[in-house]
Amino acid sequence: MTQSDTNDALPGLNRRRFLWGGAATGVGAATAALIGSSWRDASSTAAAGHAEDARSAIHGAVTIPFYGARQAGIDTPAQSHTVITAVDLVQVQTAEQVVRLMRLLTEDAARLTQGAAALADPEPELAIVPARLTVTFGFGERIVRLAGDNSAPSWLKPLPAFSIDDLDEDQCGGDLLIHVASEDLVTVSHAQRMLLKDTRSFGQVRWSTEGFRRAFGSEEASVTMRNLFGQVDGTANPRLGSDDLETVVWDSSASPAWLFNGTSMVIRKIAMDLDTWDELDRPGREESVGRYLTNGAPLTGRNEKDEPDFEKTTPLGFPVIAEFAHTRRARSSVPGEKIFRRAYNYNTTPTGGPVSDAGLLFLSYQADVDRQFVPLQQRLDELDLLNQWTTPIGSAVFAIPPGCAEGGFIGDSLFAI
Repeated sequence: MTQSDTNDALPGLNRRRFLWGGAATGVGAATAALIGSSWRDASSTAAAGHAEDARSAIHGAVTIPFYGARQAGIDTPAQSHTVITAVDLVQVQTAEQVVRLMRLLTEDAARLTQGAAALADPEPELAIVPARLTVTFGFGERIVRLAGDNSAPSWLKPLPAFSIDDLDEDQCGGDLLIHVASEDLVTVSHAQRMLLKDTRSFGQVRWSTEGFRRAFGSEEASVTMRNLFGQVDGTANPRLGSDDLETVVWDSSASPAWLFNGTSMVIRKIAMDLDTWDELDRPGREESVGRYLTNGAPLTGRNEKDEPDFEKTTPLGFPVIAEFAHTRRARSSVPGEKIFRRAYNYNTTPTGGPVSDAGLLFLSYQADVDRQFVPLQQRLDELDLLNQWTTPIGSAVFAIPPGCAEGGFIGDSLFAI
């Protein structure tokens, strides 16, 4: 609602209040009470109907297959809740140890995603509501190199240093990635705990962070998520199931053979300064992004999916979408410089004065980090006005192995034993 809409609505509201006041005086308090009683009865009936609709929409038993050529949780429609954990395998020195661990993790992840308790699960009742649970595993450079000197792709290394970074080493890197996601936060928490119990004889948690989106059913599944700046986040993503997604994420032509049907994952934990963002007016926010906040349309269009017109100028000759706008900086004219992004919000308890301590978990999937992600990040590093309100504080790169068949384990294409 615009300011003018609000102003136009106020006289109407005042008139309705005036007319209601006159009517109540004329017909007496008894009539008003009768009307109020009827309204409450109608509201109760409507509430009962909504509750019945909610009961019929229970989705806790919905499962996503675990076994397959590719790991789930990447080209799967995003769930409402996630927890991402990196583990340092400090007790692991051999490939055989990695194989033992991955066999255990694979078995438990497969069971949990199908609504069955993990092996030796002391709380099996918490496992029976998978709610589209997925578990995705990733390998850091050290684990991959345990399989052989020539096994690691060239991009499996820390990202180059960027001027906007203020990285906390305790939130970077890691040997093993465990990415858990579901529509239910209890399910996510329980699955994470069961899987970390599997790792405790092999290593220790390096970092872990939770993320969230709108709750399941709050919006149509096709609606693009919003981050905590209020921005529509991910408009230009390749569509799930499209040929574009296949090329961007799964093209393993230049990767080691063991990574066929696998991909790469870049994680960036980005702090968002919501307190100073609050000081920026709405036109300033939209110019920073290059899109309208109402529906995510580019400043040169009307609908979210309209292609931005970077050549369009104002009557004074300035670009409508400024050179510093995030939308312009995130686009590339170079074929192959695309990514598939998946973002989650995070929010922690603020301390020391700020109203908020929140941000974005930015997950980027691509066949080749150096070819696809790094050039994009360099453009954002050089000139992106959003850098005034965002700071990357965590960063990691993982190889995402292919899936496996039942009886196999995640990573069996790498550790061919």
